[in-house]
Amino acid sequence: MAGLISLFSSAAYSQQSDAGYDWRDSSKIPTKLLPQHSEFLNNAYPYPSRPRDQWELGLHAGHSFIIGDVSPRPGFGGGISLRKSLGHTFSLRGDYTGSFNYGLDYRPRTNAQLPGNVANNPWAGYGNNNFVANYRNALHQGNLDLIAVLNNRSHYRGNPKTNFYALTGYSVLIADVDVDAVGANGQPYNFNNFNFARPRADIKDDLKNLMNMDYESNAGALNGNRANVGRIKNNQLVRHAFSAGAGFALKLSRTINLALEQRFTFTFDDNMDGLYVGRSNDVISYTSGRLNINLGNRARRVEPLWWINPNNFIYNELNRPSHMKLPTPVLPDADGDGVTDQFDMEPNTPAGVPVDARGVARDTDGDGVPDYKDKELLTPQRCFPVDADGVGNCPEAACCKEIRDMLESGEFGRRGACNIGNLPSIQFASGGATLTNNHRNILNSAAAQIKADPTCKIRVTGHAASDKRSQQLSWDRVNAVIRYLVERQGISQDRFIFTYGEQGDPNTVDLMGTTEEGPNTVPAPHPQYRRG
Repeated sequence: MAGLISLFSSAAYSQQSDAGYDWRDSSKIPTKLLPQHSEFLNNAYPYPSRPRDQWELGLHAGHSFIIGDVSPRPGFGGGISLRKSLGHTFSLRGDYTGSFNYGLDYRPRTNAQLPGNVANNPWAGYGNNNFVANYRNALHQGNLDLIAVLNNRSHYRGNPKTNFYALTGYSVLIADVDVDAVGANGQPYNFNNFNFARPRADIKDDLKNLMNMDYESNAGALNGNRANVGRIKNNQLVRHAFSAGAGFALKLSRTINLALEQRFTFTFDDNMDGLYVGRSNDVISYTSGRLNINLGNRARRVEPLWWINPNNFIYNELNRPSHMKLPTPVLPDADGDGVTDQFDMEPNTPAGVPVDARGVARDTDGDGVPDYKDKELLTPQRCFPVDADGVGNCPEAACCKEIRDMLESGEFGRRGACNIGNLPSIQFASGGATLTNNHRNILNSAAAQIKADPTCKIRVTGHAASDKRSQQLSWDRVNAVIRYLVERQGISQDRFIFTYGEQGDPNTVDLMGTTEEGPNTVPAPHPQYRRG
Protein backbone atom coordinates (compact mmCIF):
# COMPACT_ATOMS: atom_id res chain seq x y z
CA MET A 1 0.00 0.00 0.00
CA ALA A 2 2.85 2.40 0.83
CA GLY A 3 4.39 1.72 -2.58
CA LEU A 4 1.13 2.45 -4.39
CA ILE A 5 0.69 5.69 -2.44
CA SER A 6 4.20 6.77 -3.47
CA LEU A 7 3.48 5.88 -7.11
CA PHE A 8 0.19 7.78 -7.44
CA SER A 9 1.08 10.82 -5.35
CA SER A 10 4.62 11.46 -6.64
CA ALA A 11 3.54 14.81 -8.10
CA ALA A 12 2.86 17.72 -5.74
CA TYR A 13 -0.82 18.08 -4.92
CA SER A 14 -2.88 20.76 -3.25
CA GLN A 15 -6.59 20.59 -2.42
CA GLN A 16 -8.87 22.18 -5.04
CA SER A 17 -10.57 25.41 -4.07
CA ASP A 18 -12.89 25.57 -7.09
CA ALA A 19 -16.30 23.98 -7.59
CA GLY A 20 -14.79 20.66 -8.69
CA TYR A 21 -15.62 20.94 -12.41
CA ASP A 22 -16.78 23.48 -15.00
CA TRP A 23 -20.55 23.09 -15.38
CA ARG A 24 -20.33 24.51 -18.93
CA ASP A 25 -18.05 21.67 -20.11
CA SER A 26 -20.31 19.42 -22.20
CA SER A 27 -17.52 16.85 -22.68
CA LYS A 28 -18.20 15.57 -19.15
CA ILE A 29 -21.96 15.14 -19.75
CA PRO A 30 -23.30 11.69 -20.82
CA THR A 31 -24.82 11.62 -24.30
CA LYS A 32 -28.32 10.85 -23.03
CA LEU A 33 -28.23 13.94 -20.79
CA LEU A 34 -26.99 16.39 -23.44
CA PRO A 35 -30.54 17.63 -24.28
CA GLN A 36 -31.06 18.64 -20.65
CA HIS A 37 -27.60 20.21 -20.56
CA SER A 38 -28.39 22.27 -23.69
CA GLU A 39 -31.72 23.45 -22.21
CA PHE A 40 -29.95 24.43 -19.01
CA LEU A 41 -27.26 26.43 -20.83
CA ASN A 42 -30.01 28.27 -22.74
CA ASN A 43 -31.97 29.00 -19.53
CA ALA A 44 -34.85 26.82 -20.72
CA TYR A 45 -34.47 24.38 -17.78
CA PRO A 46 -33.40 25.30 -14.23
CA TYR A 47 -31.30 22.25 -13.34
CA PRO A 48 -27.83 21.29 -14.68
CA SER A 49 -27.12 17.77 -15.91
CA ARG A 50 -25.31 15.28 -13.74
CA PRO A 51 -21.69 14.94 -15.00
CA ARG A 52 -20.04 11.67 -15.89
CA ASP A 53 -17.84 10.67 -12.90
CA GLN A 54 -15.03 8.20 -12.21
CA TRP A 55 -15.21 4.70 -10.70
CA GLU A 56 -13.24 3.84 -7.56
CA LEU A 57 -11.04 0.74 -7.27
CA GLY A 58 -10.29 -0.31 -3.69
CA LEU A 59 -7.64 -2.60 -2.20
CA HIS A 60 -8.01 -3.52 1.45
CA ALA A 61 -6.51 -5.65 4.23
CA GLY A 62 -7.05 -5.91 7.94
CA HIS A 63 -8.04 -7.77 11.09
CA SER A 64 -10.87 -10.31 11.02
CA PHE A 65 -12.51 -12.41 13.73
CA ILE A 66 -15.79 -14.18 14.49
CA ILE A 67 -18.03 -13.20 17.40
CA GLY A 68 -19.63 -16.52 18.41
CA ASP A 69 -19.61 -19.34 20.94
CA VAL A 70 -15.84 -19.89 20.86
CA SER A 71 -13.31 -17.31 22.07
CA PRO A 72 -11.71 -15.82 18.92
CA ARG A 73 -8.04 -15.55 18.08
CA PRO A 74 -6.61 -12.85 15.76
CA GLY A 75 -7.37 -13.48 12.09
CA PHE A 76 -6.63 -11.59 8.93
CA GLY A 77 -8.22 -10.82 5.60
CA GLY A 78 -7.97 -8.79 2.42
CA GLY A 79 -9.74 -8.13 -0.81
CA ILE A 80 -10.69 -5.86 -3.66
CA SER A 81 -13.71 -3.64 -4.44
CA LEU A 82 -15.21 -1.51 -7.21
CA ARG A 83 -17.50 1.42 -6.42
CA LYS A 84 -19.75 3.70 -8.52
CA SER A 85 -21.83 6.69 -7.46
CA LEU A 86 -25.62 6.84 -7.70
CA GLY A 87 -25.51 10.55 -6.81
CA HIS A 88 -23.62 12.86 -4.47
CA THR A 89 -24.77 10.94 -1.36
CA PHE A 90 -25.34 7.28 -2.33
CA SER A 91 -23.11 4.83 -4.17
CA LEU A 92 -22.95 1.08 -4.85
CA ARG A 93 -19.87 -1.03 -4.18
CA GLY A 94 -19.12 -4.60 -5.16
CA ASP A 95 -16.55 -6.19 -2.85
CA TYR A 96 -14.72 -9.49 -2.40
CA THR A 97 -13.11 -10.29 0.95
CA GLY A 98 -11.12 -13.41 1.75
CA SER A 99 -10.15 -14.11 5.36
CA PHE A 100 -8.83 -16.67 7.82
CA ASN A 101 -10.54 -16.61 11.20
CA TYR A 102 -9.40 -18.60 14.21
CA GLY A 103 -10.82 -19.53 17.59
CA LEU A 104 -9.63 -21.36 20.73
CA ASP A 105 -11.87 -21.65 23.78
CA TYR A 106 -10.74 -21.41 27.39
CA ARG A 107 -13.71 -23.43 28.76
CA PRO A 108 -14.09 -27.24 28.77
CA ARG A 109 -17.22 -28.69 27.19
CA THR A 110 -18.81 -32.10 26.89
CA ASN A 111 -20.96 -33.66 24.22
CA ALA A 112 -23.89 -33.53 26.61
CA GLN A 113 -23.90 -29.73 26.16
CA LEU A 114 -24.38 -30.00 22.36
CA PRO A 115 -27.69 -30.53 20.55
CA GLY A 116 -28.23 -34.17 19.67
CA ASN A 117 -28.97 -33.43 16.04
CA VAL A 118 -25.53 -32.06 15.14
CA ALA A 119 -24.41 -34.25 12.26
CA ASN A 120 -20.89 -35.68 12.07
CA ASN A 121 -19.84 -34.15 15.35
CA PRO A 122 -15.99 -34.10 15.37
CA TRP A 123 -16.08 -34.23 19.20
CA ALA A 124 -18.09 -37.45 19.30
CA GLY A 125 -14.93 -39.46 19.99
CA TYR A 126 -14.57 -37.74 23.40
CA GLY A 127 -17.71 -39.40 24.71
CA ASN A 128 -18.49 -37.79 28.07
CA ASN A 129 -14.94 -36.50 28.56
CA ASN A 130 -13.99 -32.81 28.30
CA PHE A 131 -13.01 -31.26 24.97
CA VAL A 132 -11.89 -27.72 24.07
CA ALA A 133 -13.64 -26.16 21.07
CA ASN A 134 -11.45 -24.54 18.40
CA TYR A 135 -11.66 -23.79 14.71
CA ARG A 136 -10.14 -22.33 11.59
CA ASN A 137 -12.59 -20.71 9.18
CA ALA A 138 -11.33 -20.03 5.65
CA LEU A 139 -13.96 -17.60 4.42
CA HIS A 140 -14.86 -16.22 0.98
CA GLN A 141 -17.25 -13.28 1.20
CA GLY A 142 -18.92 -11.41 -1.65
CA ASN A 143 -20.66 -8.13 -0.77
CA LEU A 144 -22.93 -5.69 -2.57
CA ASP A 145 -22.98 -2.51 -0.43
CA LEU A 146 -25.08 0.63 -0.48
CA ILE A 147 -22.88 3.45 0.88
CA ALA A 148 -24.17 6.80 2.15
CA VAL A 149 -21.70 9.71 2.53
CA LEU A 150 -22.59 11.85 5.53
CA ASN A 151 -20.59 15.07 5.16
CA ASN A 152 -20.07 16.16 1.53
CA ARG A 153 -23.26 18.26 1.36
CA SER A 154 -22.19 21.49 3.09
CA HIS A 155 -23.45 25.10 3.16
CA TYR A 156 -20.22 26.53 4.58
CA ARG A 157 -17.34 25.17 2.48
CA GLY A 158 -16.48 23.68 -0.90
CA ASN A 159 -15.43 20.12 -1.72
CA PRO A 160 -14.61 17.86 1.25
CA LYS A 161 -11.14 16.56 2.07
CA THR A 162 -12.63 13.80 4.22
CA ASN A 163 -15.60 11.45 3.92
CA PHE A 164 -17.55 9.90 6.76
CA TYR A 165 -19.81 7.16 5.46
CA ALA A 166 -22.14 4.37 6.55
CA LEU A 167 -22.83 1.18 4.63
CA THR A 168 -25.30 -1.66 4.51
CA GLY A 169 -25.43 -4.58 2.14
CA TYR A 170 -26.13 -8.15 1.13
CA SER A 171 -23.42 -10.80 1.42
CA VAL A 172 -22.86 -14.36 0.22
CA LEU A 173 -20.51 -16.48 2.39
CA ILE A 174 -18.63 -19.64 1.46
CA ALA A 175 -17.02 -21.01 4.62
CA ASP A 176 -14.56 -23.87 5.05
CA VAL A 177 -14.58 -24.66 8.80
CA ASP A 178 -12.10 -27.19 10.31
CA VAL A 179 -11.21 -28.10 13.87
CA ASP A 180 -8.29 -29.70 15.71
CA ALA A 181 -10.05 -32.65 17.40
CA VAL A 182 -7.25 -35.29 17.59
CA GLY A 183 -3.54 -35.33 18.24
CA ALA A 184 -0.71 -36.56 16.08
CA ASN A 185 -1.46 -40.15 17.16
CA GLY A 186 -4.99 -39.91 15.81
CA GLN A 187 -6.48 -40.07 19.33
CA PRO A 188 -8.56 -37.40 21.10
CA TYR A 189 -6.70 -35.04 23.45
CA ASN A 190 -6.96 -35.75 27.18
CA PHE A 191 -8.22 -32.62 29.00
CA ASN A 192 -9.49 -34.39 32.15
CA ASN A 193 -6.47 -33.40 34.21
CA PHE A 194 -6.04 -29.95 32.62
CA ASN A 195 -6.34 -27.05 35.06
CA PHE A 196 -9.05 -24.65 33.75
CA ALA A 197 -9.22 -22.64 37.00
CA ARG A 198 -6.65 -20.06 35.91
CA PRO A 199 -6.57 -16.76 34.00
CA ARG A 200 -7.83 -17.05 30.45
CA ALA A 201 -4.50 -16.08 28.85
CA ASP A 202 -2.60 -18.78 30.78
CA ILE A 203 -5.15 -21.41 29.79
CA LYS A 204 -4.83 -20.54 26.10
CA ASP A 205 -1.02 -20.53 26.19
CA ASP A 206 -0.95 -24.04 27.68
CA LEU A 207 -3.60 -25.30 25.25
CA LYS A 208 -1.54 -24.11 22.30
CA ASN A 209 1.45 -26.05 23.68
CA LEU A 210 -0.69 -29.15 24.20
CA MET A 211 -2.47 -29.15 20.83
CA ASN A 212 -0.82 -29.22 17.39
CA MET A 213 -3.44 -26.96 15.71
CA ASP A 214 -3.34 -28.71 12.36
CA TYR A 215 -7.14 -28.58 11.97
CA GLU A 216 -7.44 -32.05 10.55
CA SER A 217 -11.18 -32.59 11.09
CA ASN A 218 -14.24 -31.15 9.45
CA ALA A 219 -16.49 -29.12 11.69
CA GLY A 220 -19.98 -30.48 12.27
CA ALA A 221 -23.20 -28.74 11.36
CA LEU A 222 -26.79 -28.77 12.46
CA ASN A 223 -28.99 -31.35 10.71
CA GLY A 224 -30.84 -29.82 7.80
CA ASN A 225 -27.72 -27.90 6.87
CA ARG A 226 -24.53 -29.26 5.40
CA ALA A 227 -22.72 -31.93 7.33
CA ASN A 228 -18.95 -32.31 7.33
CA VAL A 229 -18.37 -28.60 6.80
CA GLY A 230 -14.67 -28.46 5.96
CA ARG A 231 -11.83 -28.85 3.57
CA ILE A 232 -11.43 -32.62 3.95
CA LYS A 233 -14.32 -33.44 1.64
CA ASN A 234 -14.54 -29.95 0.17
CA ASN A 235 -18.00 -29.68 1.67
CA GLN A 236 -18.26 -25.97 2.31
CA LEU A 237 -20.98 -24.03 4.07
CA VAL A 238 -22.83 -21.51 1.86
CA ARG A 239 -24.87 -18.82 3.58
CA HIS A 240 -26.64 -15.54 2.86
CA ALA A 241 -25.86 -12.67 5.22
CA PHE A 242 -26.51 -9.02 5.99
CA SER A 243 -23.70 -6.44 6.44
CA ALA A 244 -23.53 -3.08 8.14
CA GLY A 245 -20.65 -0.77 8.96
CA ALA A 246 -19.05 2.64 8.76
CA GLY A 247 -15.84 4.23 7.56
CA PHE A 248 -13.68 7.32 7.27
CA ALA A 249 -11.78 8.32 4.09
CA LEU A 250 -8.99 10.91 3.74
CA LYS A 251 -8.34 12.44 0.31
CA LEU A 252 -4.64 12.51 -0.61
CA SER A 253 -5.02 13.71 -4.20
CA ARG A 254 -7.56 13.84 -7.00
CA THR A 255 -6.62 10.21 -7.73
CA ILE A 256 -6.21 8.39 -4.42
CA ASN A 257 -7.58 8.35 -0.89
CA LEU A 258 -7.03 6.25 2.22
CA ALA A 259 -9.86 4.85 4.33
CA LEU A 260 -10.39 3.04 7.63
CA GLU A 261 -13.53 0.88 7.72
CA GLN A 262 -15.37 -1.38 10.16
CA ARG A 263 -17.82 -3.99 8.83
CA PHE A 264 -20.04 -6.42 10.74
CA THR A 265 -21.53 -9.36 8.82
CA PHE A 266 -24.60 -10.99 10.42
CA THR A 267 -24.63 -14.58 9.16
CA PHE A 268 -28.00 -15.86 10.48
CA ASP A 269 -26.11 -19.09 11.25
CA ASP A 270 -24.37 -20.61 14.30
CA ASN A 271 -21.94 -22.90 12.46
CA MET A 272 -19.25 -20.37 11.46
CA ASP A 273 -17.14 -21.02 14.59
CA GLY A 274 -17.30 -24.82 14.25
CA LEU A 275 -19.60 -25.23 17.25
CA TYR A 276 -23.38 -25.25 17.14
CA VAL A 277 -24.96 -24.70 20.57
CA GLY A 278 -28.10 -22.89 19.36
CA ARG A 279 -27.66 -19.75 21.44
CA SER A 280 -27.11 -17.04 18.85
CA ASN A 281 -25.97 -16.47 15.28
CA ASP A 282 -22.30 -15.81 14.58
CA VAL A 283 -21.15 -12.34 13.53
CA ILE A 284 -18.01 -11.62 11.48
CA SER A 285 -16.05 -8.49 12.35
CA TYR A 286 -13.63 -7.04 9.77
CA THR A 287 -11.55 -3.91 10.45
CA SER A 288 -9.64 -2.85 7.34
CA GLY A 289 -7.37 -0.21 5.93
CA ARG A 290 -8.21 0.68 2.33
CA LEU A 291 -6.34 2.24 -0.57
CA ASN A 292 -8.84 3.66 -3.06
CA ILE A 293 -7.89 4.73 -6.60
CA ASN A 294 -10.11 6.72 -8.98
CA LEU A 295 -10.41 5.17 -12.45
CA GLY A 296 -11.42 6.84 -15.70
CA ASN A 297 -10.31 9.53 -18.13
CA ARG A 298 -10.19 12.83 -16.20
CA ALA A 299 -10.67 14.76 -19.43
CA ARG A 300 -14.16 13.23 -19.75
CA ARG A 301 -15.04 12.49 -16.11
CA VAL A 302 -15.13 14.41 -12.86
CA GLU A 303 -14.07 12.95 -9.52
CA PRO A 304 -16.49 10.49 -7.88
CA LEU A 305 -19.53 12.54 -6.89
CA TRP A 306 -19.15 11.77 -3.17
CA TRP A 307 -16.03 14.01 -3.27
CA ILE A 308 -18.01 16.96 -4.75
CA ASN A 309 -20.29 19.23 -2.74
CA PRO A 310 -23.61 19.39 -4.67
CA ASN A 311 -24.17 22.96 -3.41
CA ASN A 312 -21.08 24.26 -5.23
CA PHE A 313 -22.96 25.50 -8.30
CA ILE A 314 -25.58 27.32 -6.22
CA TYR A 315 -23.13 29.24 -4.03
CA ASN A 316 -20.67 30.01 -6.85
CA GLU A 317 -23.56 31.41 -8.86
CA LEU A 318 -24.69 33.56 -5.93
CA ASN A 319 -21.16 34.82 -5.36
CA ARG A 320 -20.32 35.50 -9.01
CA PRO A 321 -23.30 35.07 -11.36
CA SER A 322 -22.32 33.67 -14.72
CA HIS A 323 -25.46 31.83 -15.76
CA MET A 324 -28.55 33.32 -14.13
CA LYS A 325 -30.61 35.92 -16.00
CA LEU A 326 -30.22 39.25 -14.23
CA PRO A 327 -32.72 42.05 -14.92
CA THR A 328 -31.44 45.28 -16.47
CA PRO A 329 -30.93 47.76 -13.62
CA VAL A 330 -33.32 50.71 -13.57
CA LEU A 331 -31.72 53.97 -12.36
CA PRO A 332 -34.46 56.62 -12.17
CA ASP A 333 -33.57 60.29 -12.69
CA ALA A 334 -36.76 62.26 -12.05
CA ASP A 335 -35.36 65.71 -12.88
CA GLY A 336 -33.29 64.54 -15.87
CA ASP A 337 -30.09 66.22 -14.72
CA GLY A 338 -27.89 63.17 -15.33
CA VAL A 339 -27.54 62.26 -11.63
CA THR A 340 -29.73 59.31 -10.54
CA ASP A 341 -32.23 59.85 -7.75
CA GLN A 342 -30.25 57.53 -5.47
CA PHE A 343 -27.37 60.03 -5.40
CA ASP A 344 -29.17 63.28 -6.31
CA MET A 345 -28.95 65.81 -3.45
CA GLU A 346 -31.42 68.07 -5.29
CA PRO A 347 -33.97 65.79 -7.00
CA ASN A 348 -36.15 68.67 -8.33
CA THR A 349 -33.62 70.72 -10.30
CA PRO A 350 -35.38 72.63 -13.14
CA ALA A 351 -34.87 71.20 -16.62
CA GLY A 352 -31.72 72.31 -18.44
CA VAL A 353 -30.00 73.74 -15.35
CA PRO A 354 -26.29 72.73 -15.09
CA VAL A 355 -25.58 70.68 -11.92
CA ASP A 356 -22.50 69.42 -10.11
CA ALA A 357 -21.62 65.77 -9.42
CA ARG A 358 -24.17 65.67 -6.56
CA GLY A 359 -27.06 66.88 -8.73
CA VAL A 360 -27.13 70.33 -7.10
CA ALA A 361 -27.63 73.36 -9.34
CA ARG A 362 -24.26 74.94 -10.08
CA ASP A 363 -23.29 77.95 -7.92
CA THR A 364 -20.05 79.32 -9.40
CA ASP A 365 -19.34 82.01 -6.80
CA GLY A 366 -20.60 80.01 -3.83
CA ASP A 367 -22.98 82.70 -2.61
CA GLY A 368 -25.87 80.26 -2.03
CA VAL A 369 -27.85 81.44 -5.06
CA PRO A 370 -27.67 78.98 -7.99
CA ASP A 371 -26.34 80.33 -11.28
CA TYR A 372 -29.70 80.09 -13.05
CA LYS A 373 -31.12 82.58 -10.48
CA ASP A 374 -27.95 84.57 -9.80
CA LYS A 375 -27.88 88.03 -11.34
CA GLU A 376 -24.29 88.52 -10.22
CA LEU A 377 -22.47 85.30 -11.14
CA LEU A 378 -19.09 86.25 -9.66
CA THR A 379 -19.82 88.06 -6.41
CA PRO A 380 -16.58 88.55 -4.43
CA GLN A 381 -16.61 87.00 -0.97
CA ARG A 382 -16.04 90.41 0.64
CA CYS A 383 -19.47 91.39 -0.65
CA PHE A 384 -21.28 88.50 1.07
CA PRO A 385 -24.02 88.08 2.14
CA VAL A 386 -25.98 88.54 -1.06
CA ASP A 387 -29.65 89.27 -1.66
CA ALA A 388 -32.22 86.89 -3.18
CA ASP A 389 -30.92 87.69 -6.65
CA GLY A 390 -27.31 86.84 -5.72
CA VAL A 391 -26.18 90.47 -5.74
CA GLY A 392 -23.59 91.38 -3.11
CA ASN A 393 -23.65 94.35 -0.77
CA CYS A 394 -20.53 96.08 -2.20
CA PRO A 395 -20.99 99.30 -4.22
CA GLU A 396 -20.46 98.63 -7.90
CA ALA A 397 -17.26 100.13 -9.37
CA ALA A 398 -17.44 102.10 -12.58
CA CYS A 399 -15.79 99.33 -14.58
CA CYS A 400 -17.88 96.47 -13.20
CA LYS A 401 -20.80 96.95 -15.53
CA GLU A 402 -18.51 96.64 -18.53
CA ILE A 403 -16.85 93.54 -17.08
CA ARG A 404 -20.23 91.99 -16.27
CA ASP A 405 -21.45 92.62 -19.80
CA MET A 406 -18.30 91.08 -21.20
CA LEU A 407 -18.77 88.00 -19.00
CA GLU A 408 -22.37 87.58 -20.08
CA SER A 409 -21.48 87.94 -23.76
CA GLY A 410 -18.32 85.80 -23.61
CA GLU A 411 -16.12 88.65 -24.72
CA PHE A 412 -14.01 88.61 -21.57
CA GLY A 413 -12.62 85.14 -22.18
CA ARG A 414 -11.51 86.15 -25.66
CA ARG A 415 -10.14 89.59 -24.90
CA GLY A 416 -8.95 89.39 -21.33
CA ALA A 417 -5.85 87.79 -19.85
CA CYS A 418 -5.51 85.14 -17.19
CA ASN A 419 -3.82 86.47 -14.05
CA ILE A 420 -3.24 83.13 -12.31
CA GLY A 421 0.45 82.61 -11.76
CA ASN A 422 2.29 79.31 -11.71
CA LEU A 423 0.28 76.44 -10.25
CA PRO A 424 1.99 73.48 -8.54
CA SER A 425 2.45 70.14 -10.33
CA ILE A 426 1.39 66.77 -8.93
CA GLN A 427 4.11 64.10 -8.81
CA PHE A 428 2.61 60.60 -8.80
CA ALA A 429 4.35 57.39 -7.74
CA SER A 430 5.53 55.25 -10.64
CA GLY A 431 2.58 53.28 -12.02
CA GLY A 432 0.09 54.90 -9.61
CA ALA A 433 -2.92 57.13 -10.18
CA THR A 434 -4.19 57.56 -6.61
CA LEU A 435 -4.13 60.93 -4.83
CA THR A 436 -2.30 60.92 -1.52
CA ASN A 437 -2.86 63.30 1.41
CA ASN A 438 0.14 65.34 0.22
CA HIS A 439 -1.41 65.63 -3.26
CA ARG A 440 -4.70 66.82 -1.74
CA ASN A 441 -2.93 69.51 0.28
CA ILE A 442 -1.24 70.78 -2.90
CA LEU A 443 -4.55 70.78 -4.79
CA ASN A 444 -6.31 72.59 -1.93
CA SER A 445 -3.75 75.37 -2.21
CA ALA A 446 -4.12 75.49 -6.01
CA ALA A 447 -7.92 75.62 -5.66
CA ALA A 448 -7.68 78.85 -3.68
CA GLN A 449 -5.76 80.48 -6.58
CA ILE A 450 -8.19 79.10 -9.17
CA LYS A 451 -11.23 80.39 -7.28
CA ALA A 452 -9.62 83.81 -6.87
CA ASP A 453 -9.59 84.35 -10.67
CA PRO A 454 -12.80 82.83 -12.07
CA THR A 455 -12.11 84.11 -15.57
CA CYS A 456 -9.25 81.67 -16.13
CA LYS A 457 -9.43 78.24 -17.69
CA ILE A 458 -7.12 75.62 -16.15
CA ARG A 459 -5.23 73.27 -18.43
CA VAL A 460 -4.53 69.95 -16.67
CA THR A 461 -1.83 68.11 -18.60
CA GLY A 462 -0.64 64.53 -18.16
CA HIS A 463 2.43 62.98 -19.81
CA ALA A 464 2.97 59.51 -21.24
CA ALA A 465 4.94 57.24 -23.51
CA SER A 466 3.54 55.90 -26.77
CA ASP A 467 2.21 52.52 -25.46
CA LYS A 468 -1.47 52.06 -24.64
CA ARG A 469 -1.01 51.28 -20.96
CA SER A 470 1.02 54.46 -20.39
CA GLN A 471 -1.55 56.56 -22.34
CA GLN A 472 -4.37 55.21 -20.15
CA LEU A 473 -2.36 55.83 -16.97
CA SER A 474 -1.86 59.48 -18.07
CA TRP A 475 -5.64 59.80 -18.61
CA ASP A 476 -6.36 58.26 -15.15
CA ARG A 477 -4.06 60.77 -13.43
CA VAL A 478 -5.57 63.83 -15.17
CA ASN A 479 -9.07 62.52 -14.43
CA ALA A 480 -8.19 62.05 -10.73
CA VAL A 481 -6.95 65.67 -10.41
CA ILE A 482 -9.95 67.24 -12.19
CA ARG A 483 -12.43 65.10 -10.31
CA TYR A 484 -10.94 66.12 -6.96
CA LEU A 485 -11.07 69.85 -7.78
CA VAL A 486 -14.67 69.56 -9.02
CA GLU A 487 -16.13 67.28 -6.36
CA ARG A 488 -14.14 68.37 -3.30
CA GLN A 489 -13.42 72.03 -4.08
CA GLY A 490 -16.62 72.89 -5.97
CA ILE A 491 -14.87 74.33 -9.03
CA SER A 492 -16.95 74.14 -12.20
CA GLN A 493 -15.82 71.38 -14.53
CA ASP A 494 -16.28 73.73 -17.48
CA ARG A 495 -13.18 75.61 -16.35
CA PHE A 496 -10.81 72.69 -17.00
CA ILE A 497 -9.13 71.65 -20.23
CA PHE A 498 -8.48 67.90 -20.20
CA THR A 499 -5.08 67.12 -21.79
CA TYR A 500 -3.20 63.82 -21.52
CA GLY A 501 -0.51 61.78 -23.25
CA GLU A 502 1.82 64.76 -23.83
CA GLN A 503 5.62 64.52 -23.91
CA GLY A 504 7.33 65.12 -20.58
CA ASP A 505 7.88 63.52 -17.19
CA PRO A 506 5.49 60.51 -17.30
CA ASN A 507 4.81 60.69 -13.54
CA THR A 508 3.83 64.39 -13.47
CA VAL A 509 0.52 66.20 -13.99
CA ASP A 510 0.88 69.97 -14.63
CA LEU A 511 -1.74 72.69 -13.92
CA MET A 512 -1.62 75.99 -15.81
CA GLY A 513 -3.98 78.99 -16.08
CA THR A 514 -4.98 79.95 -19.64
CA THR A 515 -7.57 81.77 -21.70
CA GLU A 516 -7.59 79.00 -24.31
CA GLU A 517 -10.57 76.76 -24.99
CA GLY A 518 -10.58 72.99 -24.89
CA PRO A 519 -12.62 69.94 -23.80
CA ASN A 520 -13.28 69.53 -20.07
CA THR A 521 -13.64 65.77 -20.42
CA VAL A 522 -12.57 63.12 -22.93
CA PRO A 523 -13.34 59.39 -23.06
CA ALA A 524 -10.76 56.92 -21.74
CA PRO A 525 -8.48 55.94 -24.64
CA HIS A 526 -7.91 52.33 -23.53
CA PRO A 527 -10.50 51.45 -20.87
CA GLN A 528 -9.25 47.88 -20.58
CA TYR A 529 -6.22 49.29 -18.71
CA ARG A 530 -8.19 51.64 -16.42
CA ARG A 531 -7.10 51.97 -12.83
CA GLY A 532 -9.74 51.84 -10.07
